[in-house]
Amino acid sequence: MPKIAIVTDSTAYLSQEIIDRYGIHVVPLSVNFGNQTLKEGKDISTAEFYQRLRESDQLPTTSQPAIGDFIALYERLAKDYDQAIAIHLSSGISGTMNTSQSAARMVEGIEVVVLDSESACYGLGFMVIEAAKMVEEGKKLEEIVERIQWMVGNLRAYFVVDDLSYLHRGGRLNAAQFLIGSMLKIKPIIYFENKKLEPFEKIRTKKKAIDRILQLLDQDARDGTPIRLSVVHADVIDEANELLEKIERTYPNIEGDISDFGPVIGAHTGPGTIGIAWYKK
Repeated sequence: MPKIAIVTDSTAYLSQEIIDRYGIHVVPLSVNFGNQTLKEGKDISTAEFYQRLRESDQLPTTSQPAIGDFIALYERLAKDYDQAIAIHLSSGISGTMNTSQSAARMVEGIEVVVLDSESACYGLGFMVIEAAKMVEEGKKLEEIVERIQWMVGNLRAYFVVDDLSYLHRGGRLNAAQFLIGSMLKIKPIIYFENKKLEPFEKIRTKKKAIDRILQLLDQDARDGTPIRLSVVHADVIDEANELLEKIERTYPNIEGDISDFGPVIGAHTGPGTIGIAWYKK
């Protein structure tokens, strides 16, 4: 039976425990503060990043892995594996998936299928864990790919941005949108649409925005269907815990946990962002 490797990038924000448990291979993206380039999860932790972000007067930039990083990984995997599935953050916000695909075509001795999660953070993480579990269960490559593609189409994720200045400085809001949004204290709900981060609705307060996301969750959860969920946060752990507790009190059919907006995604959304990602099992 073919031996299958699971590959992803660091924006899945998987815990080291999960990475070790399933033998997942992670290629890091980087955040750049001035001339200093730091690989997320290796050179800088999420906690260190938010501390530095708050203290810095310069917005960090982000960069995808070099093609050589993927080539080196796939050449290494070719020695021990017959096949690999690589699942990456949305191709609409990063060239990481395309770089992974180009590298895969250059390496012989291993069949690599590269998939676009059309998401990021724990939306991507869900898919990677699901694929790893299916490998453990002895499923074939085709079955795993089909399941992940189903998840891509059925995952829902909505986030409330607390501070518009990060979206503005990162080029995702123009000056007029930023000025009006700030004056009206608008907290946009953003989501992935056609692989890109887009505004879903613009709501006046963070509490009302979170309540709106909970309404969307209720549409899927009220019939008792088992749901896997994660509350994703950018350095607001107390808010995230409170939100998860509320969800789990309301819906016994939901299995939930807490995860992070790590450095690369957090550089674009800023601290205080919070959201929910889920899918029906």
